[in-house]
Parts: sequence; structure tokens; C-alpha cells
Amino acid sequence: MATVCNERLPGFDEILLEKNLAGRLIGHKIYYFPEIGSTNDEAFRLGVEGAPEGTVVLADSQTKGRGRMQRIWHSPAGSNIYTSFILRPHLPPAAAPQISLVAGVAVAELLEQYCPGKIELKWPNDVLLNGKKICGILAQMKTAEEDVDFVVVGIGINVNIRENQFPVEIREIATSLSSEAGQEISRQDLIIRLYENFAKWYKKLLQNGFAAIKEKWLNLAPMIGQNVQVIHFNETVTGKAIGIDDTGSLIICTVQGEKMVINAGDATILKKG
Repeated sequence: MATVCNERLPGFDEILLEKNLAGRLIGHKIYYFPEIGSTNDEAFRLGVEGAPEGTVVLADSQTKGRGRMQRIWHSPAGSNIYTSFILRPHLPPAAAPQISLVAGVAVAELLEQYCPGKIELKWPNDVLLNGKKICGILAQMKTAEEDVDFVVVGIGINVNIRENQFPVEIREIATSLSSEAGQEISRQDLIIRLYENFAKWYKKLLQNGFAAIKEKWLNLAPMIGQNVQVIHFNETVTGKAIGIDDTGSLIICTVQGEKMVINAGDATILKKG
């Protein structure tokens, strides 16, 4: 059976979660927190202590939620999904970034069921609904010699948060599933389906390689073929996004005609005209 730890989590039925996730790859052991600093930090700590693959941290709110590049992830209680889980893949460290794209594909496919035809992926790991951010993904890796020791995958999904609950500075660029679907969404059902769908795509990666994930990701990424601007560390690169490689890095053809592979940064589609 799934192991449920710590306090009761508002808005979730732990007994039902336990029943649905017993014996599953993701969620067979769950650590609940009504409030936590960061689910990723806690999952990373558990990973260092040797927690098995599929161990999950699930919180109702975060006080120090963050996205990529240490950006703050707005994490109010009673509205959204904040979860992180531990993976122990037999992959070389160079291939570990593929897991972020696996998470993006899994989330996008899941949200498509609520808002068909409106979900897109933005490199490197954002999920958009009607052009606005609905989900962020943060993967962190710990290596052991020449292999991956573990990877923590953190996923935050805006589920039932209302527009006026977003900080003013992000109201124009963020949205929630309930706002777009026109109805409140069961976080209980969504979290179970999220773990199941991620496990499906993760198994495909381990058993069949990256090709199917890459194809699915490209089909959901409108920036491919578009002129983009990428902020890469302290450098800004402009060119046409022509694809991703087998590590999940973005490939662009610069305005100088050079092919450039970028493994980290922020990419934005340039408006025409």
C-alpha cells in the first residue's frame, strides 16, 4: 500500500489517494504538508537520505516555491498542485535533462483532456494554456560518480486559483485550469492522473529511448520554426528555433547563419513586424 506521512492535507482525501496509488511507480510513498517551504527542497533532502524512486512530496501551499533561475512560484493554499517526486533512472548525467521534457509532455497531454487544442509547450519547461503559463517544471539532479544518483522533478500547476489571486505583475501572463475550462477542477483527480501519466511517459523513455518524447514535445511547441530571442546566462541570442537535440537543448540558427545549441535559458517568440 501507499505510505502516507505527516499531517492531513486540506482538500485531498488521503485514503483515496492511498488506494489509487498503491503499488504504482509514482506515489507509492507520499509525504504530505499543509505548508512547506519548497516541495523540491524536501524531496531533494529525502533523495539524499535514500528515499526510493517514486517517493512523492505533496503540499497545499509553499512559502518558498520557486521556478527556474530561482524565480518565485506563487503558491497559495487551497487552489493548486505543488508536488515533487524522486526518480532514480539509469541514465548518464548528460541525458538527465530529457526528464524535464518528459514531464512537460506528460502534463501537456493531461491538460489537453480538460482544454483540447489549447495546450502548448514552451522551451525549456513551461506549459501554456491559451498562450498563458499554467504549469512550471523544475528538475534537479544529484550525480554519483559517472551516473545519475537521483533526479527530483517538481511540478506546479495552477488549478483553481482565480485571476485576482495572482500577483498583479503576472496576471497578464498566467492562468489556471478552472479559469479556462469554466469550472472548478478536482485536485484529487488531477494529481492521481498526473502521477499516472508521468509514469507512462517515463517508462517510455527508459524502455524505448527519447524519440517518442521528442516527437510529442515538438508537436506541441509552436516556437519551433519561429524567430526567437533566447536569454542565455548574460548573453542574448536571436535566430530561428529549428528543433531540440537528444538532451533537450534548443537548436537555433542565428541571424549570422550559425547553428547554436543552447542548454539553458529563456526563449521568447519574436513578434512579426
